[in-house]
Amino acid sequence: MKTRRMAGVAASILAGSLVLAACSGTDSGNGGETEGGGEETTAAEGGAASGEIVSVNGVEPQNPLVPGNTNETGGGKIVDLLYAGLFYYDASGAVQNEVAESIETEDSQTYTITLKDGWTFTDGSPVTANSFVDAWNYTALLSNAQNNSYFFEGIEGFSYDEDSELTGLEVVDDLTFTVTLKQPEADFPLRLGYTAYYPLPEVAFEDMEAFGENPIGNGPYMMDGEGAWEHNVGVDVVPNPDYQGGRTPANGGVEVRFYEGLDAAYNDLLSGNLDVIDAIPDSAYGTYEEELEGRSVNQPAAIFQAFTFPEYLPEWAGEAGKLRRAAISHAINREEITETIFQGTRTPASDFTSPVIDGWSDSIPGSEVLEYDEELAKELWAEAEAIEPFTGSFTMAYNSDGGHQAWADAVTNNVRNVLGIEAEGQPYATFAELLDDRDAGTMTGPFRSGWQADYPGLNNFLAPLYYTGAGSNDGQYSNPEFDELINQGNAAESVEEANEIFQRAQEILFEDLPQVPLWYSNVNGGWAEGVENVEFSWNSVPLMYQVTKG
Repeated sequence: MKTRRMAGVAASILAGSLVLAACSGTDSGNGGETEGGGEETTAAEGGAASGEIVSVNGVEPQNPLVPGNTNETGGGKIVDLLYAGLFYYDASGAVQNEVAESIETEDSQTYTITLKDGWTFTDGSPVTANSFVDAWNYTALLSNAQNNSYFFEGIEGFSYDEDSELTGLEVVDDLTFTVTLKQPEADFPLRLGYTAYYPLPEVAFEDMEAFGENPIGNGPYMMDGEGAWEHNVGVDVVPNPDYQGGRTPANGGVEVRFYEGLDAAYNDLLSGNLDVIDAIPDSAYGTYEEELEGRSVNQPAAIFQAFTFPEYLPEWAGEAGKLRRAAISHAINREEITETIFQGTRTPASDFTSPVIDGWSDSIPGSEVLEYDEELAKELWAEAEAIEPFTGSFTMAYNSDGGHQAWADAVTNNVRNVLGIEAEGQPYATFAELLDDRDAGTMTGPFRSGWQADYPGLNNFLAPLYYTGAGSNDGQYSNPEFDELINQGNAAESVEEANEIFQRAQEILFEDLPQVPLWYSNVNGGWAEGVENVEFSWNSVPLMYQVTKG
C-alpha cells in the first residue's frame, strides 16, 4: 500500500472537488493536451518518441486487469495507467476532469454526466456513454462477482440478492448519460475518479477474463503488445498516442516489476536497476534518506493499517470474541512499534480513517480501546475465558512480499507476552495468495489489512470495509446500527453533516472492533540517480506519467 498534502489542506480538497463536479470543467492536470482520434498507432509506435522507459516496483495482481474486479494495489497500479475515468485525482487529491465535460445536479440524487467528444480506446473504438453504463452494469451485476460491485450500491436497481441491472442509469445520447441514486448523496461525484467507475470497450464483454489478460483502455498508457504481462515477472506499458487528458506521459513507457520482497527492490534501486520505489523495507528505515541523498520522500498519505478478525471463526465471534478482540488491542504497544520498527514513518492510529482526510478526529468516544494497557488486556481476556476457553494460538497472517514481517512479529510478541498465549506470524509468500484465502473465507486466524483511499472522503474508509456485504468486508462483519448510520451519512445534505454521522458510526466500530487499528502510514519512497520529476500523490502512489530519466 502506498501526500504531498498535510491534514490542514484536506478541507479545501474535498470542497473544491464537489464544486468542480457540479459545473463544466477543462483538463488542468500536469502535461499538455494531445489531439484525439486519427490513425490507429501500434504500441511500439506509441512509445517511440516519448523519452526513456522508467521502472517501478510492484507485485503480481490478484486477478485479470479488469477495473471492476481490481481492488488491490498490485493490479490497481497498472489499471490506473491504462484507463481514464470521468475524473482523476491530482497530487493533492483534488478532482480534475478527464473524460467528463461536466457533471451537473440540482438535487444530489439525479446527476447528468456529459462526456468530452473525441476520446477513443486504444483499439480505435469510441468512448461513449454506453462505455460507462455497460461497464458499471457489468460490475454491479451479482452473477459477475466483481470485487468493486459495492461502489454501485447507491444507484437505483442495485441488488445484493439477485441479478438486476442498474435502472438508475440511462443513456441520453452518445456523450450523455444520467445517474439516479436511491437517495441524495452529496459526495457521489467525489468517487467517480476511482477504478470501479472506468469505462470499457465493447470487445471486453465478449470474454472478460481474456480481456483482462491484455486489456484495452483509454488512459495515458497502453499494453506493450501481446505478452506485455508476464505473470510473476512484470507488466510493460507504453504511451497511448491518442490520450487527450491531463496525465500525458513525459516518458517512453513504464515497466512495473514484480518483487518477492521490498529488500530486493530497494537493492535494485541503489544499484540503478530500478527507477522508482513506492515503499521502503523496514531494514532501511534508519538509512534510506542518507543513502538516497535527497532522492526520497517521507510524507503523510491516506493509508490506514490494521488487522482483521474473521468473524466466521467461533473463537472471534459472540461476546467472548468481542472481549478477546478488545484484550488484544490493549495488548499492542503501538507507540513502541512505530518508534522502534518504523522509526517515525508511522503514527499510532486513533480512529479507522486517516488524518489527511477532511473530518478526521482523534477523540471519538471508544477510541481508548487503542491504548496500551497490560492490566486491562489481561482482565478482558480472563472475562472471555470465563465464557468460553480459547484453544490453539493467535496467528497473524501477512504477505512476505510486502515487508510486513517485522511488525507482525512485534504485534504477536506483544500478544504472547501480555496475555500469556501462543502467538506467531503466519507468512504468505505473495499478496495474491493471501488475498485468495481471504476472499474464499478460509483464513484460520486474524490477517493484516491495509486500506489505501480510493477517493478523499471519510466514508471511503468505512462503508467498503464494514458495511454488511460490502466488497472489502473481508471479516464478514455485520451490524445493522452501523449500516443505518452509513445510510444516513450518505443521505446528508452536506459533507460536514455526513462526516458527523460517519464519526458516530465509528463509535460502533470501536465497540465491536471488527478490525484492530494499528497506525497511519506515511509514504516512504525513493528514486535512483538520474531520475527526475518524481512526485507521490495524496494516496501515496507515485505519478509515473511525470517521471523522466536523463
